[in-house]
Amino acid sequence: MENRSTALPSETGNASAPSAEKLLQLAMGFWGSKALLSAVELDLFTVLGRGPRNATQLMEELRLHPRSTLDFLDALVALGVLDRDDGFYRNTAETGAFLDKAKPGFMGGLLVMANNRLYPFWGSLTEALRTGQPQNEAKQGGNPFDAIYRDEPVLREFLGAMSGVSLGAAKAIAQKFPWQNYRSFVDVGAAQGALVAEIARTHEHLEGIGFDLPVVGPVFNDYIAANGLKDRIHFHPGDFFNDALPSADVLVMGHILHDWNLEQKRELLAKSYEALPDGGCLIVYDAVIDDERRRNAFGLLMSLNMLIETPGGFDYTASQCREWMTEAGFREVRVEPLVGPDSMVIGVR
Repeated sequence: MENRSTALPSETGNASAPSAEKLLQLAMGFWGSKALLSAVELDLFTVLGRGPRNATQLMEELRLHPRSTLDFLDALVALGVLDRDDGFYRNTAETGAFLDKAKPGFMGGLLVMANNRLYPFWGSLTEALRTGQPQNEAKQGGNPFDAIYRDEPVLREFLGAMSGVSLGAAKAIAQKFPWQNYRSFVDVGAAQGALVAEIARTHEHLEGIGFDLPVVGPVFNDYIAANGLKDRIHFHPGDFFNDALPSADVLVMGHILHDWNLEQKRELLAKSYEALPDGGCLIVYDAVIDDERRRNAFGLLMSLNMLIETPGGFDYTASQCREWMTEAGFREVRVEPLVGPDSMVIGVR
């Protein structure tokens, strides 16, 4: 007769038996993601920033259908992005700080871009993995950057998204880097100007330059003026592949290097080296992948996003970036964590 003591753990109900829960949560994660993105699209968090509302009030203000309103709002409660007390909904501390358009920390531009661009394009990830080709406007022969930069509302949305993705890192760089040893800096690919403004606000002795394509100038200048910094921050128009970079004590290149192929990455690092004085510093920051390629899931997924969005871009490990910067001539290259998945790689000329 068979000895039942030899049964496998899965047969005995042992707690070590595999569970499908994590797989299901990961596979269906787009449900919660799209619920949050739709809430941003509807301006839900901005409306609640003006005060709590009940479901009927939100249904009317957001023009929601009665069939879906309660499920939508309560799903957001269950996901932890809304609170509800006595039938009234309000923002959590996080959504109130970062997804209310009236707040200075608003980063919803990034989620607007995720909703309008990235969400549909990521539906073609399998095709990208098989072909190695972008899955955005380039599939119809267009240039995604041209599509963004020729339409001012779309451009402002995109630049606002870049501010959203950079703001946390900008605050960390303003605190962690020894700015007291320098007098001037340039943000290469400055977008709206969030990083330049954050650093200049924190260190009043610094003068800053935002370097980006000419069409970005009006958006940058509006942002800097709104932050009361136009006396110390200026816009320098140019194309970082076709023009020399402005010279300063420190150059910052954030969420830029990952857009380009290896040859272009090396070209940008070489141009940065040439623009710096002896003793000057380059700060490169991105969602730098850990060297073992096991922990920074966001950085690895961001690299897949570069597959979706660019012909040759990819994210990289700290060791790779150190190697490229050393090849360009930089010394004392070091890596420092910033916030979340972002790290900065610093090199001295």
